[in-house]
Amino acid sequence: MKFDYTKLFPLPINASAHGHEIDFLIYLVHILMFLLFIGWGIYFIFVLIRFNRKANPKANYHGVHNKASTAIEAGVVIFEAVLLIGFSIPFWVKQVDALPKRPDTVEVRVVAEQFVWNIHYPGMDGVFGNTDMKYFDKVTNPLGIDPTDPNGKDDVTTINQLHLPIGRPALIYLSSKDVIHSFFLPIMRVKQDAIPGMVIPLWFVPTKTGQSEIACAQLCGLGHYYMRGYLTVHTPEEYDAWISEQSQNKDSGEEAEDDFWS
Repeated sequence: MKFDYTKLFPLPINASAHGHEIDFLIYLVHILMFLLFIGWGIYFIFVLIRFNRKANPKANYHGVHNKASTAIEAGVVIFEAVLLIGFSIPFWVKQVDALPKRPDTVEVRVVAEQFVWNIHYPGMDGVFGNTDMKYFDKVTNPLGIDPTDPNGKDDVTTINQLHLPIGRPALIYLSSKDVIHSFFLPIMRVKQDAIPGMVIPLWFVPTKTGQSEIACAQLCGLGHYYMRGYLTVHTPEEYDAWISEQSQNKDSGEEAEDDFWS
C-alpha cells in the first residue's frame, strides 16, 4: 500500500492545477525543519551530558576539533539549494513569469481598497472598457469605467464577488486604490500583494467548482478584519450564462452562498 503523506500532515483543500506543487514544497520545507529540530535536539542533550560541570570542572578553550558541524552545515546548505534551484525557481518561471496564452483564458481586474474587493469583468466581448478617475464615484462607479466607451457597455462589476469557470486559466490583474493589501485564495494556493501604483498579474486554473473565501492577508487598516470576499467557480456553461446575464442587466448585487466544494 502506498503511503499518503498528505493524510498525515493535512493542508487545506487544493482546488487549483498548480496547488500540488506548492503543497510538495511545503512538505519538503517542513521535513527539513523537522530533521533540523530533531538533530539540534539530540545535539543539545549530548552537550548537556558530555560537557556537564562534574565531567568538566575546568574550562576547555580549544573548542571542537572534528568536522562534524561543518558537514552538517554543508548538508543543510545543499538541501536548501535543491529546494531553491530544483523546485522553487523552475516553479516560479513556469507559474509566475509565464502568463497563460490559451485563447480561453478569463481575464479579470481586481482592485483592492479599504475594505472591499472591486472586481471588473470585460463582459461578453472580452474587452475591458477604459477607466479614468474623473468618472469615479464610490457608490455608482467605484472603478471609474468610462460611460462613453462602447467597449465598456457590457462590462460587469461586482463587489467582493469573483466568478470564474472551472478548467480555464484565470488571469487576474491586481491593483490597489489606497494602501497595500494582499489577495489571498488559500484553496487556490495564491497569495499576492496589491500595491498602489502597480498592476500585478497572477493566474491559476480552478479544478473544482464551488465557493470559498477571498481574504486580505495584509493588515490594511482598522477595517481589515471584514475585508472579505467570495470566489465562486462555475461549470463553463454556468459561467457563460452568468456573465451573459450580468452583461445584460448590469446587476451585481448578489448574496454570498454557503461554502461548498465538489
